[in-house]
Amino acid sequence: MSAVPNVPKTADHTGRRPTRTEHSASLQEYQQAGLARAATYGNRGPLRLTPAGNLHPDIVAAYQAHGFYVFEQVIDATEIDALRHDVQNMITRAPVRPDATVDAQGRPALGQNMTRNPYRLAKPLSDPFGGTDLLGGRHPHQMAEPEAAASAPEYVPFIMYAMCEAMPSGLTLYGHPELLAVAQTLNGMDFVPFNDAIFVKQPGLGASVSWHQDGVTHWGSPDWHEHIHGFNFQVQLYGASVRNCLWVVPGTHKLGRIDIKAKIRDNDGEDTLSDAIPLVCNPGDVTLVNRQVLHGSFANSSDDLRVSLTFGFHRRDAVIGQRAALAVASERTMDADRIERRASVIAVAIDARQQRFPQEPRFNYAPFAGREDEFRSNEDTFNRVVHDYNCYDLAI
Repeated sequence: MSAVPNVPKTADHTGRRPTRTEHSASLQEYQQAGLARAATYGNRGPLRLTPAGNLHPDIVAAYQAHGFYVFEQVIDATEIDALRHDVQNMITRAPVRPDATVDAQGRPALGQNMTRNPYRLAKPLSDPFGGTDLLGGRHPHQMAEPEAAASAPEYVPFIMYAMCEAMPSGLTLYGHPELLAVAQTLNGMDFVPFNDAIFVKQPGLGASVSWHQDGVTHWGSPDWHEHIHGFNFQVQLYGASVRNCLWVVPGTHKLGRIDIKAKIRDNDGEDTLSDAIPLVCNPGDVTLVNRQVLHGSFANSSDDLRVSLTFGFHRRDAVIGQRAALAVASERTMDADRIERRASVIAVAIDARQQRFPQEPRFNYAPFAGREDEFRSNEDTFNRVVHDYNCYDLAI
């Protein structure tokens, strides 16, 4: 799909980068074609469980075939409002620069008491990962980086971590019984967590996430299969428009590790991949995406805000005995003790949700069955289990 004629999409031969307006215009034809492609897949609808509490087999089959599904209207308006409030607090409390300890109002930035900095900042409309060795070099191609407005801040929040510690509503969301039922259906009763990350795509500022596949650990494994790197949920707080959403290439979770540079080269060097589709959502929708699916998002040159609360889950047998990868590289093997330490946050989140929504059915997380009293959500358990929990992320 060609760009809109005479509208620069990437830097020209003089080095001039497209403006925000030019970049937005250059994607319009591609976006409309993507919507048409997406309509041929479907793969969206209510989150339906069987009477036994498992994800409906029709949805499982659709997810396994294409590597994604969009659950519609999962999170209600009351919970969305609470999540928005807490996310906005995190955004306003972000440090003004990567090396700063104060926010834009001069207050101490949030997270000073956390071992891991809960913020990854980026230059507006940049591609922080593309073409670098970051995150195992899994982002080999750099996306177009339009020029932000002169009034834009030097840095903006790009990814925020530790939602279960920094956001009371985030801990509550983590115990959502229907989402945990999906994890159990896909990854078994002993499923374990991956990590969580809040992607912030502010209008005219949000950075891109270049094309990639998430997994890094198991590509060469003799036991490799299409689900070995787990999956991610993304809970959409403000919706996701075709102008700022996540794009996926259906079916690529079955193909092993993809030569992304070659794929871009075969697309005439354009990052507008012709077989990708946009995951457009309304507020409260939740996407389910296999971590091996080729996916990415463009710089948000639009006027639309997207905030996606992302958290994932693994099969336990894919994690046990591995070394942590990505941003939590560690010399320590992910043994049973580390898995329990990180998975115990789920047990606390389930109780926190039960306290917040007592009318909901409580999810029974099999690895902690019979130990509920050890993981009641209170100040002591927060300090013992939730504080610095993301230092133990099970990243593969």
